[in-house]
Amino acid sequence: MALLDSKIFHLPRKWMNEKAPPDRPYKPTTVEHAANVITNGIWIPFSIWGSFSLLHRSTNWPQLLVAVVYGVSIISIFTLSTVFHYTLFCRREGPIKEALHRCDRAMIYIFIAASYFPWLTLTRVPSEGLVAEMWWLIWVFASLGIIYQQIYHERFKWLETIFYLTIGVAPGLAFLSIDIPSIFKIQVGGALYILGVFFFKMDGRIPFAHAIWHFLGAIAACIHLLTVLETLYVEDPSVTEGLLKFEP
Repeated sequence: MALLDSKIFHLPRKWMNEKAPPDRPYKPTTVEHAANVITNGIWIPFSIWGSFSLLHRSTNWPQLLVAVVYGVSIISIFTLSTVFHYTLFCRREGPIKEALHRCDRAMIYIFIAASYFPWLTLTRVPSEGLVAEMWWLIWVFASLGIIYQQIYHERFKWLETIFYLTIGVAPGLAFLSIDIPSIFKIQVGGALYILGVFFFKMDGRIPFAHAIWHFLGAIAACIHLLTVLETLYVEDPSVTEGLLKFEP
């Protein structure tokens, strides 16, 4: 960490500003602002396509519910973040920027919960134990995270990061005892999310750190969306035999 703080990159100021003081937001350069907008905005069309694919392949009400919840969340997280970072790019201050920032942070918690929603809703999970309760617990955790984030907005940021990781990783540990096809792809996506958190904390130390975080998170989200499509929304029922609660 000390090595990163010693300006090892020696880049012109336009590529990266100084690290922010504790509990203060980092101020990106103009090119970093542009990268933050682009690395979210380019995924909006994909998220819309994926959401409509989920709706199109839905053959029962549980699948339709998952398609709506998961689809709305993945579209919203890319769209909200794009709009918020565009306001920063345009140097707009005021209540709109503040509201977008709070919504952007809150949407992360919602998206984490929504990412588990397809597996908790559609797959055959044990009727007892932690996994059985995770269907509603994940939303409780997300709600508590949002409340904390709104109260302590832009304060205790390391603690906020720990909350993101805990809510994102802990429920996944409960799935280790369940035989789910494509589990490797789910794990790869999770690993990319965790790697992204490293860059999330590197503003002012690594150029375009926030944009790299966006990119890694977007790749992870796309992997998970495609995995849901190919595992839980397949047209051939034999592929999902014994996996789904509600067979097509």
